[in-house]
Amino acid sequence: MLQLIKTEFGGKFVKMTYPAFLKKQIDLAPLGVEQRTDAYPYFCTPKGAKIFGWAGVDGIHFCFIRGFGEMVFAVSPMNTSPNFVHPLSYTFDDFLRLLLACGDSAPLEQAWQWDKAQFSAFLADNLPTEESKIVLKQIGAQTGLTPMEQPWEYLKDVQAAFDYSKVKYTEDYYDPDMNPDAPQIEPEWKVTFDGGFFHHRRGRRAGREISICRTFPWAERTWYIPALYICGKGLVVDFCMRADPSALLAFQGKWNLRIESEAHRSFTREERMQMEAENPLQFSFRPTLHLNGKDLRMKRGCGTSYNPCVPEGYMLECEGAWAAKHYQLDPNYGWMIWRFCFPYVTKRRPDIRTLSLTLSQEAVARPGKHFQVRSPGDTVVFSYGGKEYCLTLQEYAPQVMDWSKMPRKNAVYPSHYMAMTYTLSPELPDGVLEVSDCVESDQPKREPPAPGQPVATSVAVIGIIRGADGPTSMILGQKRPGKLHAACSALHFSPAKSVEWRMVFHETQFADFTVDLLP
Repeated sequence: MLQLIKTEFGGKFVKMTYPAFLKKQIDLAPLGVEQRTDAYPYFCTPKGAKIFGWAGVDGIHFCFIRGFGEMVFAVSPMNTSPNFVHPLSYTFDDFLRLLLACGDSAPLEQAWQWDKAQFSAFLADNLPTEESKIVLKQIGAQTGLTPMEQPWEYLKDVQAAFDYSKVKYTEDYYDPDMNPDAPQIEPEWKVTFDGGFFHHRRGRRAGREISICRTFPWAERTWYIPALYICGKGLVVDFCMRADPSALLAFQGKWNLRIESEAHRSFTREERMQMEAENPLQFSFRPTLHLNGKDLRMKRGCGTSYNPCVPEGYMLECEGAWAAKHYQLDPNYGWMIWRFCFPYVTKRRPDIRTLSLTLSQEAVARPGKHFQVRSPGDTVVFSYGGKEYCLTLQEYAPQVMDWSKMPRKNAVYPSHYMAMTYTLSPELPDGVLEVSDCVESDQPKREPPAPGQPVATSVAVIGIIRGADGPTSMILGQKRPGKLHAACSALHFSPAKSVEWRMVFHETQFADFTVDLLP
């Protein structure tokens, strides 16, 4: 480390502190150190920083940091993370001596990324202006300081010896919206009844953890329940489902899922259904706890995932990775982690005598045959589960949606749709078959407001449409043989000339599974 140098002036060693320099009333703006009254910090301005000068470009500013004495720092918001902050000198008078040697703050602020030849070339190509020379002469005359003999060596010595981990930042630095490259600080592990994995309401007490560590196979997957948490309102259980990395890579390759093309890729509704059915990190199920012989139904839940097959920068800094790390899950596998909350069914929190769990698969939507029909009596033959079925059209007529009793919000909504009823032979179990329009409804249009009437800032489709496909109303006519089913098309501003319908099958593959959680 270089020895701190004091300058002899008038027979005495002179130390020029920042407060003492201010009394000289020397304007450093021509040297790229401009004083401002609106010295607002940036997201990367260190916590406890006292800003004393601005370069005038790219938000670059110079400051002292509480806890580092007289050391001078440069803060450069336009740099790439984590190179926002660099020390320049041990003391303020050494900072002035660097300015005397280099003629401007620019080479000091950029020196961290240069070698000596680049630094020297910059000085040779950027000589002080006449205005700068006047200020440099003032500094020398009024402070007695002399130019730093070896500015490059001094800067490199200061930066090489500095421990950057000691610089602390405000919350803005870790906000991804303000600093997309910010390192994410792993939050405290805390489990509450109505919170997420790392987001909780203020003042909520953490539940008491009970280790479970139960591994079991179900639905052609490996499951692991690491722990449950006893809270005042109920029990919280975390479920971990393992995914093989080869399956993850195959899924990503089949659908061409890449980080760089994510924002530009769109999928049809059928593709989304197929992807949901094939995704190794997706599985819909319904858990039921059996506590002391009583069933506890799941009230709410949340989920997060860990995928080792995506680039490191996108994988490590997320709550899924933190959760996997907390439970010491094998990082070579992918993991889907769910958290479900089960309220007690008794007025008081019961003691746990017996506890088991039943898992039930939720139906998976799979796209099926497309078809068109025009008049009653038309039939559509299709296969499901190795059997042949026949759909027979009973009624088919255009309809108009009545919006008069719905809030309009300064918008005009599409009203025309096609309604049909049909029978199936043989009959499928309830909930298995859904018939929907292949196209989505028209988006609402903004209607011109009356004079003096406030204008809506956004318009959204009201959720009486079955998803985005058609109204939920059913048109039932005369009695027909067999059970009568109904379907409605998407909504349009004018009657559709024809409708292409899609069959969607909702199916389960796996039987319910029960496992004891406590011996």
